[in-house]
Amino acid sequence: MDFRSSESPGSVEAAGPRSEDVLPETAAAAVKVVIVGGFGVGKTTLVGSVSEIRPLTTEETMTQAGVGVDDTAGVERKSTTTVAMDFGRISINDELVLYLFGTPGQERFWFLWRGLFEGALGAVVLVDTRRLEVSFDVIGRLEERSVPFVVAVNSFPDAPSYPLDELRGALDLPASVPIVECDARLRTSSRDVLMALMRYLQGLAVATTEAS
Repeated sequence: MDFRSSESPGSVEAAGPRSEDVLPETAAAAVKVVIVGGFGVGKTTLVGSVSEIRPLTTEETMTQAGVGVDDTAGVERKSTTTVAMDFGRISINDELVLYLFGTPGQERFWFLWRGLFEGALGAVVLVDTRRLEVSFDVIGRLEERSVPFVVAVNSFPDAPSYPLDELRGALDLPASVPIVECDARLRTSSRDVLMALMRYLQGLAVATTEAS
């Protein structure tokens, strides 16, 4: 069927993208960044708070299928979960745009990681000090893939606070990996995390160039 011929005289054509969703004309470079972390550490919240476009989320209501499979210790009140990915975008300046991909936190969805990490320049690892152990496997996977990353400690109201040096030791991180504190609910705080990652990646690029 020719849908154009079936339109009524008073019909309205489908609207295009919202003005705030259009990529700036000055954008010269785009970087893919992956937001990773254990279940319930705030990945969807970070992407949503910092994205300049309406974020794409794939959150679904948690069901009985996850009982005994997903580790919900410490986040028992959480009722939804990301089943594929979150997506957002932020312009760092007039020329540099970051595309943000948030990964699922549960291990049963980790098979999606391979595709999400394809082409990624770096990653942010969100951690919750109430449940540091859920970050161990995440960090290990990044190290196996040789993906550079920074660690962002998400400030939950009832989470204990530790000196960053103690956290570095607990997570077994080398001194070169940046650790920053953040509140994933706040746009400025989430943006600071991404800026820390960009500075880290720039430093790695400079060091590689000088070494060669």
